Amino acid sequence: MLSEPRSGRLAAWGNALLAGLVSPDDAVLAIVGEDAVHRVEGLPGESAPVGLTLALGRLRALGVTGLRVALPQPGHPLGLSGPPEFNARALEAEEAVICHGAALGLVPEVYEAGPDGDVGDVHVEVVWHCLAVREAPPADVPSLGEAERELAEALRDATEVLSRLDVAASGPVAEAAIDAYRARAERGREVLAPGYPPRAVRVLELAQRVGVLVSVAHENGHGGAVSAGEMAARGAALRPVERTARRAQVAAYNAVVEERERGVR
Repeated sequence: MLSEPRSGRLAAWGNALLAGLVSPDDAVLAIVGEDAVHRVEGLPGESAPVGLTLALGRLRALGVTGLRVALPQPGHPLGLSGPPEFNARALEAEEAVICHGAALGLVPEVYEAGPDGDVGDVHVEVVWHCLAVREAPPADVPSLGEAERELAEALRDATEVLSRLDVAASGPVAEAAIDAYRARAERGREVLAPGYPPRAVRVLELAQRVGVLVSVAHENGHGGAVSAGEMAARGAALRPVERTARRAQVAAYNAVVEERERGVR
């Protein structure tokens, strides 16, 4: 979770565009980010892949009024509503965007090319596959309030367990990782697109911070957890906090659509 999911950028800036809060050019620039190009394949009425600007305009014409995020993992179809074919593809990508107002979903497929070992010269293209989805409530998505409470509880519980097992989930290593993440996040990128409530921004920032801590705990060996039992306990402590952070991310990205459905706006 050190990086922002592409589905999050597409949903956030797509929602801002659909609401008339940003221009198409600004939305596409934010969605593409550091990738080379994004295209959409399988869009109704199009026989070939099209660019994001045309795709977002076409989705609006098809009745799409908002975009939701799904971040599924094995055993946890977070944000999905079916059918099985779409769910399987989203699970393989570990992310997807679900359209509100039309029974369509988008799953990214990432293509990378460049010299071996030279990360700086990697050319990344993304093809979003547009597929039919089932119009039903998304799986296991909390409200913003629930997500915020769950994050605080999960972070407290996991920190206690990891500290007992002497796992480096805090301290200088973690703080350096968080500082690096913040530096990347602050380089010309808003946490969320215009139109999102402040609480959604706060929840997403906390979820991303939790994700950094979990990543640090995973990447810094076993710490003092040298026995099989202690390693299993560490894994058991990390799994629920990872799940909670993903649930909170989805709640934050979906906040605009959820508020609109409740008549808040």
